[in-house]
Amino acid sequence: MASAKKSNEHPDSKRTLAVDIGGTGIKVMVLDENGRPLTERSRVGTPQPATPSAVLGAIVGLVKKQDAFSRASVGFPGVVRNGITETAPNLNPAWKGFNLAQTLSRRLGKPVRVANDADVQGFGAITGRGVELVVTLGTGLGSALFVNGRLVPNLEVAHHAFRKGKTYEENLGNAALKKAGKKKWNKTLRRAILELERLFNYDFLFIGGGNAKKIAGGLPTNVKVVSNVAGLLGGIALWRD
Repeated sequence: MASAKKSNEHPDSKRTLAVDIGGTGIKVMVLDENGRPLTERSRVGTPQPATPSAVLGAIVGLVKKQDAFSRASVGFPGVVRNGITETAPNLNPAWKGFNLAQTLSRRLGKPVRVANDADVQGFGAITGRGVELVVTLGTGLGSALFVNGRLVPNLEVAHHAFRKGKTYEENLGNAALKKAGKKKWNKTLRRAILELERLFNYDFLFIGGGNAKKIAGGLPTNVKVVSNVAGLLGGIALWRD
C-alpha cells in the first residue's frame, strides 16, 4: 500500500500575525488561514511619544508572547500607500513618509502588509453586500467604505467639517468625549449618523473602536456596533490576492 504523500508546506505557512496600532493601545493576535484566532489577544499601551522606533519596539515585544507565524498584517491609524504611512494625526509627525511594511518586515523577518486601521476593521465586520460604511471611534475617528465587499481606497471622513466649525474627529474623538461627557457625545454621534447616511446612502453602518463601548441607547436598525477584535480579524484580508 502506497504511503500518503507528505506536504512540503510548513504547518505555520499560512499563519498571519495581525497587528492593530491605535492611539492608546497596540494589539496582536495570530490567525489561521481562514482568519480565525489561534491565540489570545496581547495588548500593550501605545508608547508616548509614539515614534516609529518606539511603536515597532512595542510590537516586537508583543510578538514574543505569540505563536509562530509566517506573515503579518498591520492596521495603522492614518493614510497608507504601498506600505508607507503618509499621515498619523494621533501618533507622531515622524510617521510621515515612513516605510512601515519594509521596516517591520526586517524586524520580524517575515513579509508584512499594512493598511489603514478602519479598512482592516471593516474587512473583519462587513457582510460584503451593498454599500457598507465603517467608522471607528477611538483616540481619533477612522472611516472605511465598501461596495459589495470591495474597499473604496483612501476615504478620510475624520477631517471633514461636521458641525459648529469643527470636524467629525474634533466632535467625536476621545478629547471631545472627555470634554463634552458621555451624554452630549452620544447626542452628537447620533447627529453624525444621520449626516453620514445622507452623504453615503449606505445600506449598513458598522461602528467599532475603543470608544464604541461608550455608545448608550438604541441605534437605527441598519447600524451595528462591532467588537474591537474585528480590527485584528480583518487582517487576513490583506493576504487575499
